[in-house]
This record gives sequence, structure tokens and C-alpha cells, in this order.
Amino acid sequence: MKSSVCTAVLITMLAACSKAPPASAPVAVPVSVAVAAGKTVPDLLAAVGTVEAINSVAVKSLVDGQLLESHVKDGDEVKAGQLLFKIDPRPAQASLAQANAALAKDVAARELAKAQVDRYDPVAKKGFISADQMQQYRTAYEAAAAAVKVDQANVAATQLTLGYTDIRAPFAGRAGRILVQPGNLVKANDTNALLTINQVAPIFVSFAVPGAYVERVRAAQAKGALRVQARGDGVTTPQDGDLAFVDNAVDPATNTIKLRAQFANAEENLWPGQFVNITLTLGSDADAVVVPDAAVKAGPNGNYVFVVKADKKAEQRAVTVARSVAGESVIAKGVDAGETIVVDGQSRLIDGTPIQIAEAKPAGEAAATK
Repeated sequence: MKSSVCTAVLITMLAACSKAPPASAPVAVPVSVAVAAGKTVPDLLAAVGTVEAINSVAVKSLVDGQLLESHVKDGDEVKAGQLLFKIDPRPAQASLAQANAALAKDVAARELAKAQVDRYDPVAKKGFISADQMQQYRTAYEAAAAAVKVDQANVAATQLTLGYTDIRAPFAGRAGRILVQPGNLVKANDTNALLTINQVAPIFVSFAVPGAYVERVRAAQAKGALRVQARGDGVTTPQDGDLAFVDNAVDPATNTIKLRAQFANAEENLWPGQFVNITLTLGSDADAVVVPDAAVKAGPNGNYVFVVKADKKAEQRAVTVARSVAGESVIAKGVDAGETIVVDGQSRLIDGTPIQIAEAKPAGEAAATK
């Protein structure tokens, strides 16, 4: 009897030991979160642009001669009509004197011929001289008058040539390096310019965007002027301008379309040949849902985020990202404004994982602290 009791106790103890221990509760994963915000977000296009002078001219001489004077230095700012160079005017002055002398001579001959016509015309009408003789007087007068007109044209041409000995700036701008120094001989329309002038205020920036954006750009442009902002190395302050030109065709080689923006550039922060980052504002989306870029992850099936449910568990949710603006992703589909999403710690999460939430911030604040 005693042996049977001991056996029963032993069997009970062994059965109790063979039972599995109760499962422990999953450990909550600590994460940082943010609240998806609804706000107005600008519709932006980014590109790399090249600064170009609105006007650029290679200053050359229109006459042959010796360069006597230079009234500009390397890199000077010049005004429209400002005297830049002076070429020896004496050959042109001599030619003008000759032309004026020829004009005076032919004017005298014309006056003499006119006097003969006036003198013999009454006599010819009375028949005292033949009609042929009278016609000769009239022809001589007409020839003298024509010679005067030729001389007047020669004088005007010579005066124009004399004016070319003073070379003036065609517009206001910035002079480059002087390429020909005083004392040298210059030729009309020589291949080598005396200097180059670039107009830098206002100024252009040319850039290109994918051809797929043509419709969006033109539709936005039809509603009003489009703002353009330029940033880059050496540009201490972002420069604001307006879209001035959209090319009339997409380049088939690159599938891009060329655009050009105009900037006032009053302080000359933009310089011809400089590369800058361009941001073109096409408009804005009201009540767009935005989350920090860090919240969006890429998976084999597309982008996704982890949404914090009411029971403090993570829910993996596929999202459609329209674009990214200033560290924030604009969510076109998948998340509503006001939902809490995970921005840090996603690597330890799967669908349904309990989470320990840090202080939630609006999407804008969370993006700013990243």
C-alpha cells in the first residue's frame, strides 16, 4: 500500500515536470514616430542650369588703323554708349576733307549750270537759240546736280567712317580682358576682338527637364508667371527669377526640353558660365499628406511604411509616393493625415510587432530634426 502511494506521487511529479512553460509576451520594440500631416506642398521641378549672359558682344573695329587709346580696363563695368577705344582718325579726317572739297566744287558747277539755264531759257523761247542748244544747257545742269548728290553721299559715308574711329559700348555690361593694347594696328572686322562685353544684369539661366514634364510646365505657365530659384556654390543667397522661355521641341537625343529663366541679378551674384541648382515651382497641392522621408522604405513590392495602430502594434502598409520636397515625402495613397507612422527603428519590425512609442511629432518637425 505504501509502495503504491509513493508510485502515484512520483508519477504526478513527473507529469508536472513534462508540461511546457507558459510562453512569454513579445517584447515591445522602441521606435521613433511622427504624425502624418496634411498641408499645402509646392509642386517643384529640380534641374541643373547654366548661367548665360542675355547679351554678349565681341567688340571689333569697323575700320583699319592704329589703336591710339583705350578708355576701359580689364573687367570694368561699362555703360551704353561709353567710349571704349579710339583709332587714329586722321586718315578718315583727310578723306572727309577731300569729300567736302569735291562737294564744294560740284556745287559751284551746278550753280553755274543753273544760271545758264535761267539765262538762256527766255531766249530759247523767243527762238534766238536752237532747241538743241537749250537742251544741252539743261543736261549740263542735271549732270551737275547729280554730281552734287554723289558728293553728298561720299561726305556722309566718310563721316560714318570717321565716327567708327570712336568705338563705343553697344549696351551696359561687364567688360572682359582687353585683347589688343594701344599702339597696335587693327583691321576692320578682324577675327580677333578687342574685348568681349557681357550683360549680366539681368541675366539668363538655361536648364533642361525631362520631356514628360512638358504638359505640366505649359499648363502651369498658362495660369501665370512661374517662379524659379537658383542656388549653387558661390551663390550666398538663393536668387529668385521667372521662367522666360520654353523651347518649341523636345530634344529626341536626350528626351529633354530646354527652358530658360531670367533673373534681375542686381547684385551680380550669378555669373556667366556658372553652374547652379534650379528649382522651378509649378504650383502647389493643397491638403497633401506628407511624412518624413525616413519613414518611407523600399521593398520588393514597392514603397511601404509602418503605421502605429490603436493597440500599439505596427502595421506594414504599402504607399504611393508622389514626390519628395525638403525632406518630406508626399503620399498620394496609403496613409491619411493624423496617422502615426514609424520614422526610426523599422529594421526590427514586422507586421503586428508591439512597439514602444517615443514622443510623436508632426511630420514637418520630424523632418527638420533629421
